[in-house]
Amino acid sequence: MKKALATTLQIAVTLAILFVLFRDPHKRAEMAATLGNADASWLFLGFAMYGVVELVAGWRWQILLRVQGIDLSWFRIFSLLLIGVFFNFFIPGGTGGDVVKIFYLLKETPGKRTVALLSVLVDRLVGLIALTVFAAVLIAADWQWLMSSTEVSRYVWPALIILGASFAGLHGAYLMTSRGWIHRLPARMPGRDKIAELALAYNLYGRAWRPTLAAFLLSFVAHLAYFAVFYCTGQAMRHNALRMPTFGELCAILPIVNTLSAMPISLGGLGVREGLFNIFLSRLCNVRGTDAVLISSTGYLLTFCWGLIGGLIYLFYRPTDHARLRDIQSEVAALEHTVAEEEVALETAEQDKP
Repeated sequence: MKKALATTLQIAVTLAILFVLFRDPHKRAEMAATLGNADASWLFLGFAMYGVVELVAGWRWQILLRVQGIDLSWFRIFSLLLIGVFFNFFIPGGTGGDVVKIFYLLKETPGKRTVALLSVLVDRLVGLIALTVFAAVLIAADWQWLMSSTEVSRYVWPALIILGASFAGLHGAYLMTSRGWIHRLPARMPGRDKIAELALAYNLYGRAWRPTLAAFLLSFVAHLAYFAVFYCTGQAMRHNALRMPTFGELCAILPIVNTLSAMPISLGGLGVREGLFNIFLSRLCNVRGTDAVLISSTGYLLTFCWGLIGGLIYLFYRPTDHARLRDIQSEVAALEHTVAEEEVALETAEQDKP
């Protein structure tokens, strides 16, 4: 019931924001005219850049899998990634695709369920840390520019708080791991299983720091390729010598926009992302509001196209028969709990040693 209510609220928020952004017929006409004259070559390049995002993500994940002795072909890894992209668009929350990806990875790696699960967790973790570092550096470098608009500054601070809290949480989990405190957490504590999973991930991947560092550095490449999707979209919409954002400006803005749109406010950040693009690009870059919204929504559609490709792959994916989403979520949740309990048991045994 709670999930249903949350999803209903997200849908309502998404529709409300989109209605506000697109209700003006004059603005819709401007967007249609701009889109009708868009440069198809730049749009195709933007589409290709998101393919680069997933290729780099596949390389990163393959490195992390091999640390644990799992060797999957490029075709299998890329297929699982795109299936995850597909479900990210249709499952509320930013990690819905990860659950499906974990489920099918488990079918590919019988006997290595724990390390398969942790590879996905660490893959997400290094991407988050890279984004936090990227955002901190870029925001610091462009601080005066970002603070030059009072309206924009209202959104910069919440993004910094969210990123800082995420980093602090990861550091807190590391401290609890290094000091052997995980087993002291109450069994019914919310998030206990995730903290225990992080503890096990730290233990497994902390010893393999070279490949983990390589995965971390690849995350920066993936983020830059993702930013390039929206830069290409902006270049495709260029018209009548009106200003479009530079790549450097987008690199400073997008970590903030992505952080805020990742909050479970709307479905996949749709609507929130467009609203933020409108505020940031119009206030900081003098980009026309309709163009800002169009850059965001078109960039979103380019990534959605890759999700549709993932959907087609999912239809023909073998060797596993398709399971119901509820069963997938239940099986992955049960495995996460089992892995967490294994970590707690190992830590307890270590503490009980004379």
